[in-house]
Amino acid sequence: MAKRTRAASKLKARNTPAAGGRADDAEEVVVRICNTLATAISGGALKPGSKILDDVVADHFGVSRTVVRGALDILQRDRLVERKRNRGAFVAEPSVTEARQLFEARYALERDILALVVERADAEGLDRLEQLNEEEAHLPDNTDGGEARFGQAPQFHIELAKLGKNDVLTEMLGKVLARVALVNELYKVQPRDNCGDHRNILTAIRNRDLENAQRLMEEHLADLEGRVRLTPNHGDLDSFVNVLKSYSAS
Repeated sequence: MAKRTRAASKLKARNTPAAGGRADDAEEVVVRICNTLATAISGGALKPGSKILDDVVADHFGVSRTVVRGALDILQRDRLVERKRNRGAFVAEPSVTEARQLFEARYALERDILALVVERADAEGLDRLEQLNEEEAHLPDNTDGGEARFGQAPQFHIELAKLGKNDVLTEMLGKVLARVALVNELYKVQPRDNCGDHRNILTAIRNRDLENAQRLMEEHLADLEGRVRLTPNHGDLDSFVNVLKSYSAS
């Protein structure tokens, strides 16, 4: 009985989120870890294929690796992280097929969201969104070697979705955009100032012109997709294997 009690105590200790903390704090910490890693991934700080150092994450948040693994399970379900047997967890690398499906999903979501925004958005919300767009327009093109302005662009679409007052659609779009960010990073999107496109879409929304707003959004998304060098062998996970096959045969 004493051995069983000691074993149970050890198990409980391993699952405690932090020294002196409560087990029911774990859920809150898992959410914080998920949000931190998801933001770093979608913002380009963690590149596709980067290894997630779960021991470092555990030390940073003062939790056990068991808690970190719980967060990674969630990110894996959201397709932002993939696990490789005996190697650990890595930032996901979307295939060409997956990338195309993500673009299709984004088209469908943004079109449906716009219908709600045109119907439900108020002047105050549109003013805030216009201010966000103007702030984005004045960001520097490059910060520490990265495209600061272009990294902010997805936030416009999230804030736009919120004006439709449908939390489920907004959440779905957020998850799709996080994965699109991986596609853009992996396949090297060509950056361009999006603020003019956003401004035109906002004008159509203010005029309650759904048809024009959807047309402008479709043109905007088509331009975004067109700037991604998405070819079957560019950035694809199988490209290295294809190179070996090609050159070993000669």
